[in-house]
Amino acid sequence: MEWALPDPFVIDIRVADEAIDAYQHVNNSEYLRWVEQISWAHSVALGLSLERYQELDRAMVVHRHELDYLAPAFAGDELQLATWIVDCDERFSLTRRFQLVRVNDAKTLLYARTRFACVALTSGRPKRLPEEYRRIYGGAVIVE
Repeated sequence: MEWALPDPFVIDIRVADEAIDAYQHVNNSEYLRWVEQISWAHSVALGLSLERYQELDRAMVVHRHELDYLAPAFAGDELQLATWIVDCDERFSLTRRFQLVRVNDAKTLLYARTRFACVALTSGRPKRLPEEYRRIYGGAVIVE
């Protein structure tokens, strides 16, 4: 697969019938759900699970999503979704990029970018990234 950036974290997706909308293609909300799914999967792979977030009383919450829909996906399509951490300011935020590709023709269907802000789980107020987040997420940054 030809990815926009090197060394992606990738998940495989098979489009289920439930993802299809009245226009007979994948509903836009499904792409956003997949972006969330891979974000968590990548965080867990890096060693930062929901349980660890809770122990540290910190969460990375969405500040901004940008999704560029380039082509539709359909029921039964085999897809690969990639993510990269492209920025970690080591204070309050990090940014991920995403690329969704249909396997059978290698067509990119979506580019996306999400900016996350760090908050305390107990209060919802902005908080600095814990040292562990800075080390792990900062160490995973891929330069654009």
